[in-house]
Amino acid sequence: MTTSIQFRRQLIVAILLGAAVVGAFIRHYAEPGALRNVGTLMMLIWVPIVGNIVGWLIGRIKRKPQTTVAGTLPPTFVAGSAFKPQALVDITLRPASVPAEDKAIAEGEHHCAFVVDNQAFSARWLLPQGAAVLRRGQSRAVQVEFLAPSVALPLFAADTRFRMLVGQSFIGDGRVVGLITPS
Repeated sequence: MTTSIQFRRQLIVAILLGAAVVGAFIRHYAEPGALRNVGTLMMLIWVPIVGNIVGWLIGRIKRKPQTTVAGTLPPTFVAGSAFKPQALVDITLRPASVPAEDKAIAEGEHHCAFVVDNQAFSARWLLPQGAAVLRRGQSRAVQVEFLAPSVALPLFAADTRFRMLVGQSFIGDGRVVGLITPS
């Protein structure tokens, strides 16, 4: 099913390609002069469309999911697994670059990478139900669970500063308040 925008784009491509065909016909049968030059110009109008057609073809190619060097997907937290806090951290989310994105952070579980120096560790943090709203720029103590605690926890001693990474953007900064011992 095509949308009206897609239909309009397809119509424009068809019109420009039709004009190129007419231009080729004119150029082939016209004597050298102004009419032949008009045919040449009509043939050239379709050239910008080639990039759109190539982009459309590339978009149609099915891509494989991104994998690590070993050929497997990177490990993640098991969906629905129990949250086991391992550290208490004080986080401050950076202000949004676009005012429309400056919204309160929802209750629940959030995933990111905590970056210390040049090492990043997958983690999830929890805003409990009924907690006060977390806004960007405000500091809040939250509990954190690391995907690989045996590797991460030695680097997250009390007062260690870190940055929070989601995708390729640093979204916040933080400081370790303390480690939580399992009961």
